[in-house]
Amino acid sequence: MPISSEQDLILLRRSITLASESRARGDHPFGALLAGPDGEILLEEMNTCGSKGDRTGHAERNLMTAASLKYDVAFLAQCTMYTSAEPCAMCAGSVYWTGVGRVVHGMSEMELKALIGPDPENLTMDLPCKTIFAAGQRSVEVVGPLLSEESAVVHEGFWDGL
Repeated sequence: MPISSEQDLILLRRSITLASESRARGDHPFGALLAGPDGEILLEEMNTCGSKGDRTGHAERNLMTAASLKYDVAFLAQCTMYTSAEPCAMCAGSVYWTGVGRVVHGMSEMELKALIGPDPENLTMDLPCKTIFAAGQRSVEVVGPLLSEESAVVHEGFWDGL
């Protein structure tokens, strides 16, 4: 049975909670999770840019690395990644190469860029993930932005102090 829009919102809120947990431990406030075809949470990841010093340690990329090591492409094509903010170009690329078939995201990349500004720790692009996926040879369904205001709350005051 496909995931319902109500389930999408529940799982997206979980990714926002993960973003809050990421911030609380000293990392950038981003979280992502992978749900199976029935909506069961399979994996969860947070940003590790601050704690590990890896500037590529975005929650979505971390999640896609874990997913590609654990699941085959045929299964991942039926899965959904939920993320507190729209995947950046790097993270969208990792979704594409991992084989995940669907992405549901909170605030858009454009909204994130407007919120953060030119912060050197997160020089956000204005490049929608749909544009990146459209350049590929397989389809990735994108749902979002959803819950933009809820997604933005975890960023309040975070980028000011860096």
